[in-house]
Amino acid sequence: MKRIFSFHSEQWATAAPLRITGRIFEAFDCAVVELAEDGKTGRGEALGIYYTGDQPTVVLSQLESAREAIEAGVGREALSSLLPPGGARHAIDAALWDLEAKLSGRSAWDIAGLAAEPVETVHTIGLEEEPEAMGEKAARTSHPLLKVKLDDELPVEKIEAIRRRRPDARLLVDANQGWSFEQLKEVATPLQKLGVLFIEQPLRRGKDEMLEGYRAPLPLCADESCLHLGELEQVSRRYQMINIKLDKCGGLTAGLALAEAARTKNLGVMVGCMGGTSLSMAPAHVLAQICDFVDIDGPMLLKNDRLGGFDYRSGRVAVGPEFCWGKAGATLRERP
Repeated sequence: MKRIFSFHSEQWATAAPLRITGRIFEAFDCAVVELAEDGKTGRGEALGIYYTGDQPTVVLSQLESAREAIEAGVGREALSSLLPPGGARHAIDAALWDLEAKLSGRSAWDIAGLAAEPVETVHTIGLEEEPEAMGEKAARTSHPLLKVKLDDELPVEKIEAIRRRRPDARLLVDANQGWSFEQLKEVATPLQKLGVLFIEQPLRRGKDEMLEGYRAPLPLCADESCLHLGELEQVSRRYQMINIKLDKCGGLTAGLALAEAARTKNLGVMVGCMGGTSLSMAPAHVLAQICDFVDIDGPMLLKNDRLGGFDYRSGRVAVGPEFCWGKAGATLRERP
């Protein structure tokens, strides 16, 4: 039976504005792909990467350019020669995983050789101007693992305020390229003393060469500086961890390969997201099974999520009985 390829754009409003260095999100725009074959339909959702120009309009254009090959039956492994890393490849890759699950009667997790166990995700604390406002945000959640967005204004004071209100929380810091090298050296030790586990993307992408040879008192994690496998070699000389986002690397197939390669270089691995619904998070949950840290709290930041979304409870992300992707009605494989 002929494969039918369709896609459209959607917008999902945030529950409250999410502020990071240089940007405020009030909604997330995404592209949704649907692949129909033999009476089954696989779906995938992607947002692209705003800071590389991989915007939804670009994603939609790339999806259209791939139509003929996708409808001719191209598989996941061939996508790397069809599309560059980014949102379009991620959306198609996710739909292919979902379609394969439904056609085979196996879950996407099982196809990947993994169990669909609940994972602990961070809860994101968005940037505020005043330290006490961030402390108040942290106090309003009981999540045990918080990822705190910071810029170059009072970063230590903001973490101190959060620590006063949540002495029990484990803390990660994400500067989203907002610091200079001098500021990083100035704040790293105080943040380490406050119990911060690692600092994500302190310096600008393409302006972090001074990290080679620098020994920070706590691990540094590359996000914007590590888009895909082709950048891993350079990143491994500057960072101790990477944040794999499927919108960056081009989908779960590429993400699994990137995680495996990162392990050979003794790098820690985190799986993150660009936001979006549970449909966007779903393939990342597969990758999360082999990661040290997980940041797939995107639906928690939205006013609404899709039907059949993840069960977010007490900082855990679990697949429910009517989950919207990759489950295929199959029994999820349990670990022995």
